[in-house]
Amino acid sequence: MEVNYPNGKRFERKLSPKKTTVKHKKDESYGNRGMTLEEYLNETNEFYRERKIAVIHKKPTPIQIVQVDYPKRSAAVIKEAYFKQASTTDYNGVYKGKYIDFEAKETKSPTSFPLKNFHQHQISHLKEVMALGGICFVILMFTNEDEVYFLEAKHLLVFWDRMVNGGRKSITKEEIEQNGHIIPLGFQPRIDYIKILETLNLC
Repeated sequence: MEVNYPNGKRFERKLSPKKTTVKHKKDESYGNRGMTLEEYLNETNEFYRERKIAVIHKKPTPIQIVQVDYPKRSAAVIKEAYFKQASTTDYNGVYKGKYIDFEAKETKSPTSFPLKNFHQHQISHLKEVMALGGICFVILMFTNEDEVYFLEAKHLLVFWDRMVNGGRKSITKEEIEQNGHIIPLGFQPRIDYIKILETLNLC
């Protein structure tokens, strides 16, 4: 299926690793090595939901179907589609009666986090939610080190404004360590960001 962004650019889906590669990684001493940040968060959010701690979901991206083929009477194949609108942030939900909204990003860089991973519409969305009392943050993962950080959106906005005003186009690892909070990878939940919310008394 061909999927395109609103600006006409084609959406390229990254291929998943071959099953043999995944099996090999599961055989490593650290069983979950190689999982993506999204998979970690999906497990974490399911843990929260099952235990009635919080209800957090990944937002679906609305798609406009353009072309559908019907090779069989009982089957339809989508051949071309477009994202109807730019998405906001990745996750939202409720915890202790508070609206939670956050973005999750990964980088392979060991020393900094590129701000190009974020988009202006996401920054604008975070500002709007914060102005109405919502709790906003970003979860950043340095994939090569398997390190995950919780960074309040108010800090992200400072670094974003710095870039807009001609400053550096990334957040240094040191700046993330100083302004954010590391989330140790656990078993259940995998990424316990609710614990950080409690530590910061945000809820």
